[in-house]
Formats: sequence, C-alpha cells, structure tokens
Amino acid sequence: MLPHYGDTGLLQAAVRSVLDQTDKDWRLTVVDDGKEEGVPEWFASLGDSRVRYLRNEQNLGITKNFRKCVDLVESSHFTMLGSDDILLPDYVATIRRTVAAVPDAAIYQPGVQVIDENGAPSTTLIDEVKRRLYAPKATSRQVLSGEPLAANLLSGNWLYFPSICWRADIVKEISFREDLSVIQDLALIIEIIRRGEKLVVEPTTAFQYRRHSASLSSGEAVSGARFGEARRFFLDVADQLDRHGWPKAARAARRHLSMRLHALSMVPGALRRRRSGTIRTLLGYALSTSQR
Repeated sequence: MLPHYGDTGLLQAAVRSVLDQTDKDWRLTVVDDGKEEGVPEWFASLGDSRVRYLRNEQNLGITKNFRKCVDLVESSHFTMLGSDDILLPDYVATIRRTVAAVPDAAIYQPGVQVIDENGAPSTTLIDEVKRRLYAPKATSRQVLSGEPLAANLLSGNWLYFPSICWRADIVKEISFREDLSVIQDLALIIEIIRRGEKLVVEPTTAFQYRRHSASLSSGEAVSGARFGEARRFFLDVADQLDRHGWPKAARAARRHLSMRLHALSMVPGALRRRRSGTIRTLLGYALSTSQR
C-alpha cells in the first residue's frame, strides 16, 4: 500500500523501487490524496497489472487516507510504504523469508538505511539516539513481545513505520486512530503489542527511509504541534497500560523521555527562525511533568 500526498518525482522513485524487486510476487495499490496533474497518466503508462492507482475525489488527510489503505488491503501481509521512501531490491524477498521463519508475528521490522532529500546516506541526531539507546543490538533475527517491548518503544520509538510489514488481520481489526495525525503509528503498534502479538526484527538492510524537512512529521515537529498530540497520547496510553497491569510500560509512557529530548533539540532551529510561540511550545513540552 502506498498512500500519497506530495512530491511526484519522489512518488515515481518509490514506485520504481517496487517495480525493481527481485521477488516479483507483489501487488501495489497507490491511494493518491493529491491533485497533481499527470499522475494518473503516468501510472497508466506503466502497463503493469500488479499496480493499482486510485485518486481520492476529495482530500482525506493523512490518517483517513491511511485508514482507507488498510480497508483496501487484500493480502495476508502488507507494507504502508511512504511515497518518498525506497525499497531496496531484496525488500520483498527479505520480508517473505522473515514471515516464513516467524509466521505468527504481527509486525516485521527489516534493517533500514536513512537517506536525505537527495538519496545520500544520512546520519541525524534522532536516528543515532534510536540506534544507540533503544534499538536491539544483536546482528541476528530477534522476536520481541510483551511489556518489555512496550516500555522500550514508549521510551524511544526506534521503528521505521513505512518499512514495517504488517499482518493484515490485526491491523484491520484495530486500524489507525482518527484523532492522531503524526503519532498514529506508535499508537497502533502499542495496541498490537498490548494484545499479545509479536514483533520480529530482521537485521538485513532492505529499506531506505528518507528524512527531510519537507515531510509532514518534520513540519509538525518544527511548529511544535506534534508534541501536544504526543503528550496527550502518552498520558492516555499510560492510563490504559496501568489498567492492563503493565506498570513499567506505563511509567515509560508518562516519562516519554526520548520525545521530550527531541522537542528540546528543536529549540535552536526555532530560535534561528525567531518563532517565539514555537519556542514556548517546545520548551513547555520538554520540561513538562508526567501529570495532565
């Protein structure tokens, strides 16, 4: 599945990366939430029956478009590819091999390379923190689950949402929360884990995740809007996990230290842009307590 809104050139690169897979047994559905001219014609020119292109009559917004994509899934497993990301040629083969090895898992995270706007390898503070402090260090496949995994991800989410392969039945049952626009992936993941499902980490690098300032999540972070939504989510899920009997995960949610440090790291950029309102929002979030 590929929910699209944004740069047509990056969308075409993402689609070509699917067409270039070594394992040819795949289907691609693109749900276009934009109005750019020439996009439907470009897809028609591909002449590939495995590619299905749909354009929304009205703009749905990111979360509703995600939910529509989930509703359209027809296979047992799927990936929600970002329209500015790239599948490396062995992505499908790597995922198929991993699912075959651990068929009862719900989430499959392959190895990811972070790239910049131009496709060059990129190292950012946020990705280094994820890798060094939170992500598993083993070089072999791992199967994770339960409260330790939930607490780990709520402390610092090291997963790369567009690279994940999902088991369709559980995602269709839960879907994405309509009240969230930038942290809906973590909300879905935590609920899946809370229900007793497994996450598989496959170290083989099979995906390129593009991190650039033009993305929705980056834009929301710069404005500070992301962090208000995040705080509300973390406090809500902390209450849910307390009721579920997972106190360690609940404490991690209330602290959400990585997200608060991320807000603090955005302050210098807001200072350079002289955005006083954003600065107050970021500092308020970074220094906030775990109480409502």
